[in-house]
Amino acid sequence: MMAEDQVIVGLEVHCQLDTKSKLFCGCSTDYRSDGPNTHVCPVCLGLPGAMPVLNKRSIEYAMKVAKALNCTVLQESEFSRKNYFYPDLDKAYQITQYDKPLAEGGYLEIESDEGGERRIRLTRIHVEEDPGRLVHMGNAERGKYSLVDYNRAGIPLIEIVSEPDMRSPKEARKFLNKLRATLEYLNVFDSDKEGSLRVDANISIKGNERVEVKNITSYKGVEKALTYEVTRQKNQIRRGQRIERETRHFIESTGITQSSRSKEQEHDYRYFPEPDLRPLQVQSWVEGIVLPELPDARRERFVLQYGCSLNHARTLTGELKLANFFEGVVAADPKGLSTLAATWIADTLIGELNFRSMNLDRVDAAGFTELIGILKQGIITDKSGIEVLRVMLDQRLKNEPTETPTVIVSLLNLAKNSGDTGAITAAITEAINENPKALEDYYAGKGGALNFLVGQVMKKTRGKADPGELNRMLIEALKKKEA
Repeated sequence: MMAEDQVIVGLEVHCQLDTKSKLFCGCSTDYRSDGPNTHVCPVCLGLPGAMPVLNKRSIEYAMKVAKALNCTVLQESEFSRKNYFYPDLDKAYQITQYDKPLAEGGYLEIESDEGGERRIRLTRIHVEEDPGRLVHMGNAERGKYSLVDYNRAGIPLIEIVSEPDMRSPKEARKFLNKLRATLEYLNVFDSDKEGSLRVDANISIKGNERVEVKNITSYKGVEKALTYEVTRQKNQIRRGQRIERETRHFIESTGITQSSRSKEQEHDYRYFPEPDLRPLQVQSWVEGIVLPELPDARRERFVLQYGCSLNHARTLTGELKLANFFEGVVAADPKGLSTLAATWIADTLIGELNFRSMNLDRVDAAGFTELIGILKQGIITDKSGIEVLRVMLDQRLKNEPTETPTVIVSLLNLAKNSGDTGAITAAITEAINENPKALEDYYAGKGGALNFLVGQVMKKTRGKADPGELNRMLIEALKKKEA
């Protein structure tokens, strides 16, 4: 990439802390399955005379994140009022931190596009309250209107602001995935809850104004929104047009960004210290915070303890549930099952789940462990193993009665027939006779011809032939035919 085309990305990540009550009142945060405006009180509705009372647990969680991200907790932090008018902001101001955030500095390391490690510096972490939520209703014919649900108002948020150290949309997504994993390992955040993580991205092409992209609510959405925005800005520059500093919204359904308004300056918000909350002096709490094993440490342990490849270890530890699932599968025989289990989970299971838009929670861990054991014993081939796994997942997806891998192997007659050399020999003979061009290519020294013939025999044996035995028998048959 030429220097003048260099992409510069910084992220502002808003994460809902998984506390039981809101930031400044006792209302429950478990609102998603309940009706609108049922988890509210005078404090989170901003009624006159209502006084905020700070949730101590939310500050402890935020400090835990700050320590895990190598930040410095400040000697004194302070809440401020951020003034702006929007229907979902009941008080017409948001209680947040501005001049004196909870923590500053820090970093998170990701794999760069070039393959090495890239350190993404952090600017600050501050605590704030979530606003309410607008629900857009109606249609063009009958008229459109919006309703306001304040159940979300007052949910504790941390905003993690990065320096503009990312150089591509892909790196931004890697940063977000690594951050999400770290928060899950800390047990302060639940990524399964809708709207628990939202992102504002600042993006520019070197030498030009930056644009803020809002309304990014998914991990994949970050890469899609920024990829579109990079293309839009570069095309505008090539046409000789000036990039205006503005705020744009990402439209998930269409994959584009749309101009929203001119970007506000800091002074537009008229920040001033929140008079109803005292400054925080919590730096002394840091020493008492004990961190769990974090993704990087667990990745290194998987490589050393289980012999996983670096790529497999990175995939397995990139999500807490996946790392726990892997260790559950290999618990009975860590040395015997770990390498096979790592390969099957990272390379096969994840792909099959993504194809079905299926969560790991739906996978029968005991059944998958049994499948790995059958594969380890050599009872079935890898191809048959994939067929068994697909049956298991489809049964779960359809909420049908589930069979064990052993039963599925028996019902579908998938056990290896390596002892039935007659059937394999017959399949080899058919494959050779039916593919004279492949035979000619093999004798001409083209390596791909042998793989093609192996594939043809595997089809005829429904994947039940042992690959090693099949290779040996096929080469022997080809030598005899040449003679």
